[in-house]
Amino acid sequence: MKALYLFLASLLIVSCQNQGKNDVQVAKEATVDSMKVVLEKQRVIDSMQVEMAKVEEAKVETKKEVIVVNHQAPAQTTTTTSSTTTKKKGWSNTAKGAVIGAGVGAATGAIISKRKGEGAIIGGIAGAGVGAGTGAIIDGKKKN
Repeated sequence: MKALYLFLASLLIVSCQNQGKNDVQVAKEATVDSMKVVLEKQRVIDSMQVEMAKVEEAKVETKKEVIVVNHQAPAQTTTTTSSTTTKKKGWSNTAKGAVIGAGVGAATGAIISKRKGEGAIIGGIAGAGVGAGTGAIIDGKKKN
């Protein structure tokens, strides 16, 4: 009878040790998943900063003036100043809203959902729709 108790006690100890190893593995996977989410968020933020820098650069380009100097004869110099008004068309508020909404929605969906990839896709689609709708409302108000 003592052998049976000893066997059951050893079985209990061994099974508890295996459970501890499983818990450690699950914790490691959760940490890796959260790190992936943080990296994805940072990638989205970085890409948006690059796009905003391009928009700012385009604004600066349109404000520059071009000075043209014509030399017809050695004694005469004509200076003509013209302002370039060719304006690059920037992103509409609808497009900006869709991109920002997609990024935020994807990050949020990945954080909230148990299935990270599926949550990111669904969140991105929903966020893009809401962002595009909000941007369209702002575009409509600017036209009026």
